[in-house]
Amino acid sequence: MALIQVSVAAATAVVDYDLLRNTTFKTSSKSRRVIAVGLRGSAAALDTLVAIMVGQTEVARIYNDSTGAPNREALFRVGSTVPPNMEVTAKVVDAPATNPINLAVDFQD
Repeated sequence: MALIQVSVAAATAVVDYDLLRNTTFKTSSKSRRVIAVGLRGSAAALDTLVAIMVGQTEVARIYNDSTGAPNREALFRVGSTVPPNMEVTAKVVDAPATNPINLAVDFQD
């Protein structure tokens, strides 16, 4: 299992920006699962929306539920299989107002 966290400045996290853009977890040569995701940060709860995609399929659409950083208790279950060499992306749908937006993704090999 790998829990990854990324933090992206509000000025960078514009609409259609991939929050997982600069991570090594976007693809894997092995099959895996996205177990859960969490989103926190920006100025207020519910001011940022992100679509979690496996390839071209949206598997979750998640709002930031609070400011700060997500922890295991803040993760929402997803449970989607990711085939080998398939990209996982976290595309911004509604951009954060201010402050960094913080994403956590729990992968299982």
